[in-house]
Amino acid sequence: MKKRNYQREMEETISHLRQEGRVPRLLLHSCCAPCSSYVLETLSEDFEITVFYYNPNIYPEEEYRMRVREQELFIKRLPTLHPVHFLEGDYETGDFYRAVEGLEHIPEGGERCFACYRLRLLETARRAARGGFDYFTTTLSISPMKNAAKLNEIGEELGRIWGVEYLASDFKKKEGYKRSTELSREYGIYRQDYCGCVFSKREREEQKAKKKENSPVSLASGQQVV
Repeated sequence: MKKRNYQREMEETISHLRQEGRVPRLLLHSCCAPCSSYVLETLSEDFEITVFYYNPNIYPEEEYRMRVREQELFIKRLPTLHPVHFLEGDYETGDFYRAVEGLEHIPEGGERCFACYRLRLLETARRAARGGFDYFTTTLSISPMKNAAKLNEIGEELGRIWGVEYLASDFKKKEGYKRSTELSREYGIYRQDYCGCVFSKREREEQKAKKKENSPVSLASGQQVV
């Protein structure tokens, strides 16, 4: 099967919309302000966007609240051609733990993450259908750690079920991730060092501890490396 170019597909969709003179309503699931930065900068030229902040996976709650604040502040500060609105979903962490039950020990990037994609995209598709949106999509594909093919597969499946078109996308293309880091610095956006859930936080802390143990300073001080 030929590998799809989701970036090109998105560009073709936008080109058709411009020819028609349409400005559709897009429900954009956002995982955090840094990831949304480039996406909003790009898509707000052609869509009226509502940022849907639905992330019951984020741990701990203090981290969740901080990310919500950063998202709202960034939306207010970013100049856009068309309006950008904000909608916060329910922060019900039990929904996340039920979705990933039995997958807790799978490394980041595997089936546990796919279950989390589905949880968040399902709620986005529901809200898009009930709100009369023309499209929905997610910022998640901007991360080099996220599987764009799986995100698009899930999004398109849910779009068919709920009767709302999923905007095919791979926002990391054309240096999208690099641009997001530039915008984060420009706007002073808080950038977290783990995806969001307790499992990714634990994995990241283990990686940092291992790196510290193997650092030249640690070795020079005679610290035992295991």
